[in-house]
Amino acid sequence: MSKEHYENFPVASWLMPAHLRPAVKTIYAFARSADDIADEGNASDTERLFALSHYESQLQLIQEQSIQETKLDPLFCELSVIIRQFNLPIAHFFDLISAFKQDVACKEYEDFSGLLNYCNRSANPVGRMMLHLYQADTTENLIQSDWICTALQLINFWQDVAIDWRKSRVYLPQEDLRSFQIDDTQIASGICNEAWRKMMQFQIDRARAMMIAGSPLCKRLPGRLGFELRLVVQGGLRILEKIEQINMDVFLQRPTIKSTDAWRLFWRAARM
Repeated sequence: MSKEHYENFPVASWLMPAHLRPAVKTIYAFARSADDIADEGNASDTERLFALSHYESQLQLIQEQSIQETKLDPLFCELSVIIRQFNLPIAHFFDLISAFKQDVACKEYEDFSGLLNYCNRSANPVGRMMLHLYQADTTENLIQSDWICTALQLINFWQDVAIDWRKSRVYLPQEDLRSFQIDDTQIASGICNEAWRKMMQFQIDRARAMMIAGSPLCKRLPGRLGFELRLVVQGGLRILEKIEQINMDVFLQRPTIKSTDAWRLFWRAARM
């Protein structure tokens, strides 16, 4: 996995029980590599969709159960093992591929409900799989996990407005841009005026409310899992703070979690 990929939350960290780390790393490798197919390099949209369809065909082989391992790529051999070992719902993996295909085909979103539909397939399946691994996938836990994962996805969009624009993508809902009298020309020019700041504050408040709505899950999950999730939540909230601290100018500076934030996050997580 490329070191250039920034994450707002830890993956298979030391807080995670050792017996789950290989499964989490395999899930992450699947999601990260598929995301790279949709996002990275100079491939055409047709080539990207073809490669993602190959991922779907590999998942279908796993789903058939009576598979021949020789037909599977190495990554999917590992994936088939953990899916059987932990009885993971394979639908979550198909959802991720669906979202990555949508990234190739869909360059903007008309309204917030459409963006939420995307998040439901691009982010929420990962949280649901983690709960399944921990055998904590109750209805209430899944709902709150979805809130957290969707919030994290939105936060990533808000910090990456300039990066996404260079990829010809705008995740800010068009209806919101029109409401605040902002158009694509302003994003292309990187103009951070009062209208932009108000629009970004609106998006930040929405993501923060979702994160807070999901945060009771942190207290309900036991031990290291609960503490890891607290760090995830606090990391996301910290990014929102940093966007506010730079006065919403995500064109000039991309806010990230740095080593200097570590103690602040641990302290906040401990206080939750």
